[in-house]
Amino acid sequence: MAFRYESLDELDADGIELELCADRAALLEQTGLVDVRPANAGTYRLLPNGHVGAVRFDDLQIEVAPKERLGVAHLIFLLGYARNPGFRPETVTAETYGDLWPAMAQSLIASVEQSLTMGLLQGYRTEQEALLTVRGRIAFDDQLRRRPGSVLPIEVRYDEFSPDIAENQILLAAIHLMLGVPRLQPETRRRLLHLAARFSGVTRLLPGTPAPAWQPSRLNDRYQSALGLAEVLLRHSSTRVAAHGVEMSAFVVVMWEVFEDFVTVALKEALAGYPGYLESQLPAYLTGDGDWTEGDVSMRVDVVHRDERGKPDVVFDAKYKLASSTGTYANADHYQMLAYCTSLQVSVAWLIYAGGSKDIRRRIKNTGVEVVAAPINLRRTPQEILARVRQIAFAAVLQE
Repeated sequence: MAFRYESLDELDADGIELELCADRAALLEQTGLVDVRPANAGTYRLLPNGHVGAVRFDDLQIEVAPKERLGVAHLIFLLGYARNPGFRPETVTAETYGDLWPAMAQSLIASVEQSLTMGLLQGYRTEQEALLTVRGRIAFDDQLRRRPGSVLPIEVRYDEFSPDIAENQILLAAIHLMLGVPRLQPETRRRLLHLAARFSGVTRLLPGTPAPAWQPSRLNDRYQSALGLAEVLLRHSSTRVAAHGVEMSAFVVVMWEVFEDFVTVALKEALAGYPGYLESQLPAYLTGDGDWTEGDVSMRVDVVHRDERGKPDVVFDAKYKLASSTGTYANADHYQMLAYCTSLQVSVAWLIYAGGSKDIRRRIKNTGVEVVAAPINLRRTPQEILARVRQIAFAAVLQE
């Protein structure tokens, strides 16, 4: 059976018409990657809806690419950094693959193999058992509650040095997730199976189980890049076999959320250690008596910088897409910034958007409010993207 590959751009207003069985159409709709609308007999029209990613069946892959064909490695960087500012995609080999799933699989393999060069990480975990001899500490409360009046067995707690720790469980879960992807190359599948076998003694998380918490430390430093990638995959991917036997894997993200989260975290990192602080999703009021902290028309401001006394002094708003097709911001964005600045008594607002042009400064008539449209070219290297965020942050807050 020939493999089909269908690709759409996230800004495609026309979509594509594709022949699908009803079962596959229903599964595809459930992923949220595209809107699925019946067209002619046996065909459906697929329309982008703000999500990007890929859905793969045994003989078909449907992919929605970010605008300007943003590479997979760049997408993974934005996702990983928003979760963990220390994340870097050095082991993401995605740019050498046109297909998302082989890119993800090869990147995960390379990252995990690198993390295991010194062997499987081990750590202490607390165990509780009922034993005939004392090991560790006697759990008196449990002993009295579960075995009142009995001497044996003894409820004990002890620390065991084991590979069955959160870091290994996360990596193993990501490996098994990729093993569930249909039509991986035999060599890729073999390497994934070989890696899975190295995690002997590690509990396999059930599909859908939240990833356990872990804390960065000197001991797990060699794992951290692989963990960042694994958590991205686990958070946004799923594999399933439906009741009617259809296999499907999906990786789906909402680009405006990805961009907003990345900008918020990167701004906070850029200004860490400087006077004042950043606050995201600041609750404020546009109308009513009193200052911005009380009223009757509520707002949520993307990001606000507040000085040492807590007074707002700069507003930021992340916009993934331009609000008009002409390449300039539509009136609504400036209205929004004017409302924020008026309520918070702030004189400058920065619209940070995904694009490649120059800063544009506009002063709102008859006010002291200035709105700056500042682009970030997401096709640059991670280092250049972060440098651009720092440039915006310093220009806005430190007036450099």
